[in-house]
Amino acid sequence: MRAIKLCISVIIFVSLFLAACSTKPAETTQIKYYPADNLEGVIAKSRIRIDQEVSKDGNGSLRIVATKPTTVRLYETGDIDIENAQLIYRAKLRTQNIKGQTYLEMWCDFPEKGEFFSRAVKSALSGTHDWTPQEAPFFLKKGENPNNVKLNLVINGEGTVWIDDIHLMKGSLK
Repeated sequence: MRAIKLCISVIIFVSLFLAACSTKPAETTQIKYYPADNLEGVIAKSRIRIDQEVSKDGNGSLRIVATKPTTVRLYETGDIDIENAQLIYRAKLRTQNIKGQTYLEMWCDFPEKGEFFSRAVKSALSGTHDWTPQEAPFFLKKGENPNNVKLNLVINGEGTVWIDDIHLMKGSLK
Protein backbone atom coordinates (compact mmCIF):
# COMPACT_ATOMS: atom_id res chain seq x y z
CA MET A 1 0.00 0.00 0.00
CA ARG A 2 2.85 2.36 0.84
CA ALA A 3 4.51 1.58 -2.52
CA ILE A 4 1.25 2.41 -4.35
CA LYS A 5 0.98 5.80 -2.56
CA LEU A 6 4.62 6.55 -3.38
CA CYS A 7 4.02 5.58 -7.01
CA ILE A 8 0.94 7.83 -7.23
CA SER A 9 2.88 10.71 -5.65
CA VAL A 10 5.68 10.28 -8.20
CA ILE A 11 3.19 10.19 -11.08
CA ILE A 12 1.48 13.37 -9.84
CA PHE A 13 4.83 15.11 -9.38
CA VAL A 14 6.05 14.14 -12.85
CA SER A 15 2.72 15.19 -14.41
CA LEU A 16 2.86 18.61 -12.72
CA PHE A 17 6.52 19.01 -13.70
CA LEU A 18 5.82 18.18 -17.35
CA ALA A 19 2.81 20.51 -17.42
CA ALA A 20 4.93 23.35 -16.03
CA CYS A 21 7.68 22.70 -18.56
CA SER A 22 5.29 22.62 -21.50
CA THR A 23 3.70 26.01 -20.89
CA LYS A 24 3.99 28.33 -23.85
CA PRO A 25 6.55 31.13 -23.67
CA ALA A 26 5.20 34.65 -23.38
CA GLU A 27 3.69 35.89 -26.64
CA THR A 28 5.71 38.57 -28.39
CA THR A 29 4.83 40.94 -31.20
CA GLN A 30 7.20 42.88 -33.38
CA ILE A 31 7.32 46.65 -32.97
CA LYS A 32 10.23 47.42 -35.30
CA TYR A 33 12.48 45.39 -37.60
CA TYR A 34 15.89 46.47 -38.86
CA PRO A 35 17.24 44.05 -41.50
CA ALA A 36 20.81 45.42 -41.16
CA ASP A 37 21.47 45.01 -44.88
CA ASN A 38 21.89 48.74 -45.53
CA LEU A 39 22.77 51.90 -43.58
CA GLU A 40 19.29 53.41 -43.75
CA GLY A 41 18.39 54.70 -40.30
CA VAL A 42 21.76 53.78 -38.78
CA ILE A 43 23.02 56.56 -36.50
CA ALA A 44 26.81 55.88 -36.34
CA LYS A 45 27.41 55.37 -40.05
CA SER A 46 31.12 56.22 -39.87
CA ARG A 47 31.92 53.16 -37.72
CA ILE A 48 29.82 50.65 -39.64
CA ARG A 49 30.18 48.90 -42.98
CA ILE A 50 27.73 46.68 -44.82
CA ASP A 51 29.08 43.16 -45.24
CA GLN A 52 27.35 41.33 -48.09
CA GLU A 53 29.46 38.18 -47.55
CA VAL A 54 28.78 37.59 -43.84
CA SER A 55 25.10 37.54 -42.96
CA LYS A 56 22.66 35.52 -40.88
CA ASP A 57 19.81 35.95 -43.36
CA GLY A 58 21.89 36.05 -46.55
CA ASN A 59 21.09 39.73 -47.28
CA GLY A 60 24.04 41.43 -45.61
CA SER A 61 24.89 42.53 -42.08
CA LEU A 62 26.41 45.46 -40.24
CA ARG A 63 30.15 45.00 -39.56
CA ILE A 64 31.91 46.96 -36.83
CA VAL A 65 35.68 46.86 -36.24
CA ALA A 66 36.69 48.25 -32.85
CA THR A 67 40.26 49.20 -31.98
CA LYS A 68 39.25 50.42 -28.51
CA PRO A 69 36.17 50.18 -26.26
CA THR A 70 33.20 51.82 -27.95
CA THR A 71 29.43 52.10 -27.93
CA VAL A 72 27.96 52.04 -31.42
CA ARG A 73 24.65 53.84 -31.79
CA LEU A 74 22.59 51.82 -34.24
CA TYR A 75 18.96 52.94 -34.28
CA GLU A 76 16.43 55.15 -32.51
CA THR A 77 12.73 54.46 -32.63
CA GLY A 78 11.24 57.82 -31.75
CA ASP A 79 7.98 57.72 -29.82
CA ILE A 80 6.44 54.27 -29.51
CA ASP A 81 3.17 53.53 -27.78
CA ILE A 82 3.97 50.80 -25.26
CA GLU A 83 3.54 50.44 -21.51
CA ASN A 84 2.85 47.70 -18.98
CA ALA A 85 4.86 45.28 -21.10
CA GLN A 86 8.28 43.87 -21.75
CA LEU A 87 10.29 45.69 -24.42
CA ILE A 88 12.83 43.30 -25.97
CA TYR A 89 15.82 44.24 -28.15
CA ARG A 90 16.82 41.11 -30.12
CA ALA A 91 19.60 40.60 -32.63
CA LYS A 92 22.08 38.04 -33.88
CA LEU A 93 25.78 38.70 -33.25
CA ARG A 94 28.85 37.13 -34.79
CA THR A 95 32.29 37.91 -33.37
CA GLN A 96 35.90 37.55 -34.40
CA ASN A 97 38.79 37.95 -31.97
CA ILE A 98 36.91 40.06 -29.42
CA LYS A 99 39.33 40.96 -26.65
CA GLY A 100 36.93 42.06 -23.94
CA GLN A 101 33.16 41.71 -24.35
CA THR A 102 30.38 42.75 -26.71
CA TYR A 103 26.66 42.94 -25.96
CA LEU A 104 23.38 44.67 -26.82
CA GLU A 105 22.35 47.85 -25.00
CA MET A 106 18.95 49.59 -25.04
CA TRP A 107 18.20 53.03 -23.61
CA CYS A 108 14.62 54.15 -22.91
CA ASP A 109 13.94 57.88 -22.59
CA PHE A 110 11.02 58.89 -20.38
CA PRO A 111 9.68 62.44 -20.36
CA GLU A 112 10.57 64.24 -17.12
CA LYS A 113 12.26 61.10 -15.69
CA GLY A 114 15.36 60.73 -17.86
CA GLU A 115 17.01 57.78 -19.58
CA PHE A 116 17.28 54.24 -18.27
CA PHE A 117 19.07 51.28 -19.82
CA SER A 118 19.05 47.53 -20.19
CA ARG A 119 22.19 45.62 -21.15
CA ALA A 120 22.63 41.99 -22.18
CA VAL A 121 25.80 41.71 -20.07
CA LYS A 122 24.98 38.20 -18.80
CA SER A 123 25.13 36.87 -22.36
CA ALA A 124 28.08 39.02 -23.50
CA LEU A 125 30.39 37.46 -26.09
CA SER A 126 34.19 37.30 -26.10
CA GLY A 127 36.56 35.69 -28.57
CA THR A 128 35.19 34.24 -31.80
CA HIS A 129 31.58 33.02 -32.16
CA ASP A 130 29.29 32.13 -35.03
CA TRP A 131 25.84 33.75 -35.14
CA THR A 132 24.48 33.91 -31.60
CA PRO A 133 21.04 35.22 -30.61
CA GLN A 134 21.14 37.99 -28.01
CA GLU A 135 18.44 39.96 -26.24
CA ALA A 136 18.15 42.82 -23.78
CA PRO A 137 14.75 43.13 -22.05
CA PHE A 138 13.30 46.25 -20.44
CA PHE A 139 10.28 45.92 -18.14
CA LEU A 140 7.75 48.75 -18.44
CA LYS A 141 5.17 49.25 -15.72
CA LYS A 142 1.76 50.80 -16.29
CA GLY A 143 2.22 54.47 -17.13
CA GLU A 144 5.85 54.00 -18.23
CA ASN A 145 5.88 54.85 -21.92
CA PRO A 146 9.23 55.83 -23.47
CA ASN A 147 9.23 58.67 -25.97
CA ASN A 148 12.39 57.27 -27.59
CA VAL A 149 14.30 53.98 -27.55
CA LYS A 150 17.97 53.77 -28.54
CA LEU A 151 19.44 50.49 -29.74
CA ASN A 152 23.21 50.20 -29.32
CA LEU A 153 26.00 47.67 -29.57
CA VAL A 154 28.70 47.87 -26.90
CA ILE A 155 32.21 46.59 -27.55
CA ASN A 156 34.27 46.74 -24.34
CA GLY A 157 37.59 45.99 -25.96
CA GLU A 158 38.63 45.40 -29.54
CA GLY A 159 37.78 43.05 -32.39
CA THR A 160 35.13 42.61 -35.07
CA VAL A 161 31.39 42.22 -34.55
CA TRP A 162 28.69 41.58 -37.12
CA ILE A 163 25.07 42.30 -36.18
CA ASP A 164 22.05 41.16 -38.17
CA ASP A 165 18.33 40.46 -37.87
CA ILE A 166 17.57 43.27 -35.38
CA HIS A 167 14.11 43.35 -33.80
CA LEU A 168 12.36 45.40 -31.18
CA MET A 169 9.63 43.24 -29.68
CA LYS A 170 6.77 43.68 -27.23
CA GLY A 171 6.14 40.88 -24.77
CA SER A 172 3.78 40.41 -21.87
CA LEU A 173 5.01 40.84 -18.33
CA LYS A 174 5.35 37.48 -16.62
